[in-house]
Amino acid sequence: MTSTHQVLHQDAVAAELPLDRGPYECLVTVVLAWTSTEPFPARDCEQLTGHAHEVAADVRRLAERLPESSGRQALADMVLTEAAQHLGTPLEATVRCVQERAQVVRSLYARLDRLTDKGSASSPAVPSP
Repeated sequence: MTSTHQVLHQDAVAAELPLDRGPYECLVTVVLAWTSTEPFPARDCEQLTGHAHEVAADVRRLAERLPESSGRQALADMVLTEAAQHLGTPLEATVRCVQERAQVVRSLYARLDRLTDKGSASSPAVPSP
């Protein structure tokens, strides 16, 4: 991830602009449908990992606005905890690693949609494999 990308995302978060989901949703779909044992380029895993961290920050920001007793906040906390566990494992250029990162991105977007009450009306959900 380049420093320009990080700065642009930080500006987007500060302005509460939505992430550009389309390319990542497409990448998630392709990665989860991948059946070959050929290794993935390390860059794919890095991109998914970086994007997952960005989406997690958005989920965290929205969840923090909810009352502590909110079930939606509790569910967001569970998704964030699980995402942190998966994202904390070392990056590998393997199908398993990249698919795990894709699953994290998909679950974070699902939670983000529920926190914003957008669901599938705002953008297409990433289909389950």
